[in-house]
Amino acid sequence: MSYVPSSVAESMASARAAVLDADALDRLRELDPQGQSRLLERVLRAFETSAGRLARQFDEARTAGDMQGVRHVVHTLKSSSASIGALTLARLCTEIETAIRAEAFGSLPERLDAMDRELAAVLKAVAPMLSSSGTSP
Repeated sequence: MSYVPSSVAESMASARAAVLDADALDRLRELDPQGQSRLLERVLRAFETSAGRLARQFDEARTAGDMQGVRHVVHTLKSSSASIGALTLARLCTEIETAIRAEAFGSLPERLDAMDRELAAVLKAVAPMLSSSGTSP
């Protein structure tokens, strides 16, 4: 096991906290206070798996110019993101879904890029929580 200086560990935890809302994670932990069911880990793992599949669908739909396909992906990602505390990602998904429904495509490329970056940041924040069996952010 390698040593991680406390300042680096605190910085990593702070980065996770900036991407994932601590209150949402705490609500998940409260559902399994002793951690016997490993609920938080299971929810995060399900998110990671689903997000990977949705990211591929998003890329395919975006490349094909299939805005309804993009809308379907962001609609699906919106609620799962909110459930794990990825509130910025959920907000971006809502904005994209609304823009597509309104056929307001002008600022869509920037929003799609932002959503793609935020999803990558969320997955990066989730990964260490899975490898450490759901320790606090």
